Amino acid sequence: MKNSSEYSKKLRRLYGSLKRKYPKVQPVTHDDPVEAIVYSIVSENLTARAAQTAMKRLAENFIDFNDLRVSRSEEIIEALVGENTPEAKQIASSLTKVLAAIFNRYNTLSLEALKKTGKRPAKQTLEQMDGTSRFVVDYSVLTALHGHAIPLTGKMLEYLRDNELVHPDADEQEIEGFLTRQIPARNGYEFYRLLRAQSELRKGRGKTTRKKKTKTKKTKKQ
Repeated sequence: MKNSSEYSKKLRRLYGSLKRKYPKVQPVTHDDPVEAIVYSIVSENLTARAAQTAMKRLAENFIDFNDLRVSRSEEIIEALVGENTPEAKQIASSLTKVLAAIFNRYNTLSLEALKKTGKRPAKQTLEQMDGTSRFVVDYSVLTALHGHAIPLTGKMLEYLRDNELVHPDADEQEIEGFLTRQIPARNGYEFYRLLRAQSELRKGRGKTTRKKKTKTKKTKKQ
């Protein structure tokens, strides 16, 4: 990435400030990559809090991942958020595609075999799977295959660009590669969680601030 030394300093300062701001991050490990894939598909287009709620709803409405695999998209959407939003439609579509791809390839809904193939071949297998995205692959590599990756949601990318923490011309692949070179593998999950929390927090604050300003102006006019 262009001017990497300049952005490296900014990133280190950001990381330090986020560690001081937020509680200590507890590591998360998924025993089976399928668990990581399902969670990452659900959480890619939702906030972390909304994703946790959606996962609980899926667990309450479907017996297991195989039940989820053979369910209709409408049923999954209803279980996820109760309404037909673009995010819910995307999640349902990706879930059915990837679970079908796993079952068709392995004749079971387990990816334990990936742990025995090595991290690079395992990542390549995930990348080739129908229904996965860069975020899904990186999250699964990080939390289930113990590889080095920094998963990035759209909001996280937007935060990095808006705050001039990465070069404006850098694409998602370049940014992820830059982050993995700056953040040690042992800190990968912590950095992901902290950056995600900050990127989701600022949106909520921005909306609240605008509403307060509008109310203040109306009061003055009266």
